[in-house]
Amino acid sequence: MGFGTEFNSVCKFKSEQELYELLEYGKGKMVKKGFRVYPTGQKVIAYTPDNQAIAIVKILASIAEINFQGEEVTQVEMELVRKLTEQESSVQTSLAYEMFFGERS
Repeated sequence: MGFGTEFNSVCKFKSEQELYELLEYGKGKMVKKGFRVYPTGQKVIAYTPDNQAIAIVKILASIAEINFQGEEVTQVEMELVRKLTEQESSVQTSLAYEMFFGERS
């Protein structure tokens, strides 16, 4: 049991619904499996489930816990700072593949 550290510039959504809520309402949360540490108070780049940079978000809270099913999970609450332009998204996506996600398939 331990905490995995997320990169300061990566906040990748696994659920389209969680991403939709953030973009639609300006605030949202995502749930990740395992205990993770997110940089509370910092701004990070948010990525879609298919690894596309989409927005800048501010991490409001990061809560690691064991849920009722006995699973280790981390809930991350965030607010939308702004969506990225097409050019910004392209550059950030390319950098993320090189630094975090690996080669594109």
